[in-house]
Amino acid sequence: MKKIIFILLAALISQAVFAGGKKQESTRDRMTLEKGILNVGVEIGYPPFEYYDSDGKTPLGFDISMAKALAGKLGLEVKFTDTAWDGIFAGVVTNKYDCAISSITITDERKKIYNFTRPYINSVQSVVTLKKTSKNITRPQDLNGLKVGYQGDTVSGIYAANLINEGIQLAPFAYDKIINCFDDLTIGRIDAIICDSPVAIYYGDAPDSPFITVWQEDSKEQFGICINKNNTALTEALDKALYELFADGTMKRISEDTFKIDMVSATRR
Repeated sequence: MKKIIFILLAALISQAVFAGGKKQESTRDRMTLEKGILNVGVEIGYPPFEYYDSDGKTPLGFDISMAKALAGKLGLEVKFTDTAWDGIFAGVVTNKYDCAISSITITDERKKIYNFTRPYINSVQSVVTLKKTSKNITRPQDLNGLKVGYQGDTVSGIYAANLINEGIQLAPFAYDKIINCFDDLTIGRIDAIICDSPVAIYYGDAPDSPFITVWQEDSKEQFGICINKNNTALTEALDKALYELFADGTMKRISEDTFKIDMVSATRR
């Protein structure tokens, strides 16, 4: 009886693998979930890395341009899946998309759970205020007693929490999107923002910008591409493609298009 059951199971497996005399490609035989497509998870609302064009439909930004270039190197089409930041890592674990490219800081804790490519841009925590402010803020300690905004569930939020633990009595305001922080800073609902330095540079360098970066952290952080821990093939392929984009000058061009300066080459020195 066991032998008969085994033969029947083998026949069913054979039918599943071979259809019309041809072997069907298993998802395990591919490094992407969909054949020919690199599905990228992004949180669109973090300019200049990810944001929508004026039509409200077309994604733009540094990470968007890089993802398209990476897909091109791999011979794939690219598809973006817009997701809330607080769910972006869960999407990597559950294979909602192949990878997440969304200004993700590489940390030791995250590396225990996910794969990361080598970094593609450096960042430090920054404090941003209005140029015209009555608050004298030149360092994190000056945030004592002030209302401080940041995007929730980010390294900036962790930094704000650490300041509170150190005895700085700031009033924390966590936002779903960084753009909301800058909106509220503009109208005076908060006094300052803690954010990644590339974001601070982007907002501060805009024409007639009302914002200014008053402090930057000394220690360096780096952004990388986040991939499912089990997908070594895609991790290696993206790392190789990223190296090629640095080598042929594409990464520098994307940086200069976005920031007007080269903010990426330092990660390869």
